[in-house]
Amino acid sequence: MHELREALKECGEVVERFRRGPRRLGEQNTKMSLINPVLEALGWNVRDPDEVSHEYRRNSTDNPVDYALLFPPTPKLLIEAKGLGEKLNDPRWANQTIAYATSAGVEWVALTDGLEWRIYNAHAPVPIEQKLLASVRIDDPEDAVKILILLSKDNIRANRIGRLAKALFVDRQVQAELTSIFNDVEPPAELVALLNQRLPRLTVDEIRTSLTRAHARFDFPALADRRVPLSNAAGSPPSRPSAVPPEAERSGSATTGRATRPTVTSQERRIKVTDMIAAGRLQPGAKLSGAYLDVTHHGELLADGRIQYNGRAYSSLSAAGRAVKLEALGPKALDSTISTDGLGFWHTTDALSGDTVSVKEIRRRIARDSTSRGPADA
Repeated sequence: MHELREALKECGEVVERFRRGPRRLGEQNTKMSLINPVLEALGWNVRDPDEVSHEYRRNSTDNPVDYALLFPPTPKLLIEAKGLGEKLNDPRWANQTIAYATSAGVEWVALTDGLEWRIYNAHAPVPIEQKLLASVRIDDPEDAVKILILLSKDNIRANRIGRLAKALFVDRQVQAELTSIFNDVEPPAELVALLNQRLPRLTVDEIRTSLTRAHARFDFPALADRRVPLSNAAGSPPSRPSAVPPEAERSGSATTGRATRPTVTSQERRIKVTDMIAAGRLQPGAKLSGAYLDVTHHGELLADGRIQYNGRAYSSLSAAGRAVKLEALGPKALDSTISTDGLGFWHTTDALSGDTVSVKEIRRRIARDSTSRGPADA
């Protein structure tokens, strides 16, 4: 773990140097300066062709893949490298490598420009755009360590990444279905009937009407928060593998807005994004981040209160959050699934306190401060 942290720190310094300078770091130099050091820190010997095959071809007529990490003679992970700053969003790169991995019987694929790493499960029984397991940038070192450690030689050998991915795949499906059930305009009859059995003093109509008022959220642990047992460098026996830590298991519970979150007052509801900018709590140009399906997405606050995301300006935080989910799930996603509370989804820096919180929390602080001052101080 320490070696990986140090390698990411050094790679981050290289990235910053080339960001500031006029020169571009091409693919070959990206491999040497940014990718090889990470692989070495993960326990792979990049100088041993029986362990790390460069320009790997399954057949002599195939186009090569930049790296194949092997437990001879079987490749376990394919890595497609791009030059620093190349757009990984181009679907060609992932599609080609995933298709090649599928034909070669390789489950795991990584796509990287040295700054961002994207990990795919080529065998996941979902459309190709949903095979992304995780995405992380090395300038977010804490999450980068947690995600990239999954690609260590020991973890690939023990298939710990496979166990975590299976649990995550199940959780994503359950989460999407639960969210759809509880956010439908008309509550499912089975749910109403179940609650009617448990709450005999309430009528079916009362239960149904109550469910239409509820806004439920189901939180499952993100991939970066799931424990991956690491090998012990000192040689003592490794700990027993555990896919999910107790604290992460506890976080996979259903919560409702009324049960766990402060009541949103009418005063808060009147506060708009432009009001938060005027109050000095939000700064035009502020970076926004929101996590969905274990991928952190980034946006920018514009001076007029709109949100810039993925090259497009959206009229509201919720519209930008919806765009994130639509991009992740595809055009066939249900409206109830991609509906988003943008104030809670997007996080940014409170310009007054300096901490990073949800925009909803910043709105709450403005309302609280206004109340504490009172009319005479306003």
